[in-house]
Amino acid sequence: MKIVIHQPEYLPWLGFFDKLTTCDLYVALDHVQYQRGFINRNRIKTPHGTHWLTVPIMHKFHRSSINTVLINNQTDWKREHLLTLQHNYANAPFFKKHADFFTETFSRDWQNISDLDMHLMQYLMSMLDIAVPIQKSSELGVEGKSTELLITICKKVNADFYLSGEGGKNYMDLKRFEEEGIAVEFQDFNHPVYEQQFPQDGFAPNMSIVDLLFNCGPKSREILSQTL
Repeated sequence: MKIVIHQPEYLPWLGFFDKLTTCDLYVALDHVQYQRGFINRNRIKTPHGTHWLTVPIMHKFHRSSINTVLINNQTDWKREHLLTLQHNYANAPFFKKHADFFTETFSRDWQNISDLDMHLMQYLMSMLDIAVPIQKSSELGVEGKSTELLITICKKVNADFYLSGEGGKNYMDLKRFEEEGIAVEFQDFNHPVYEQQFPQDGFAPNMSIVDLLFNCGPKSREILSQTL
């Protein structure tokens, strides 16, 4: 069984979903320490360049495990995110198809960043016809760091194949995987070019997957598959 192990992210980019199209199980690495990155933010394209959509986090939780990190709801970030999406994608061909979902999502009372991320990812996966089961690492009772944690998770779910992002080359001990009989493959992602809003500014890669969905609709999965 081939698995992907990755921290939950906020409205992830295309490369995240590219990995999910080729695996049998996605393990959401939600019990490790929160670090600044894409857990609470991602980018979209605007007429003024790329723009970060950031969910504010309670400062005291910055060194906590991801699944315990709370959102700072003292600011009206939900309204800001919804209005930003509406303003920049109102003319996108398929924005209206997803508008009700985001309106409903941003009307909820979200407390935990991991819960919000998982809710959004499950919807986005369904829109891309990615029917991969999800297992939270916090429910597996696993411990360890770096390579040993990845191996422990693989063994816990009976996986013999681990699909890693390219960044894994910088820290993974491949010999340990070999010793445990676990094959490792590194993602080779070639970013597709597709129609975006504000074409006069050129193509902007590495945006949130919503940029692809709002612009390309049902062709999104096909476009994503062109990278395989």
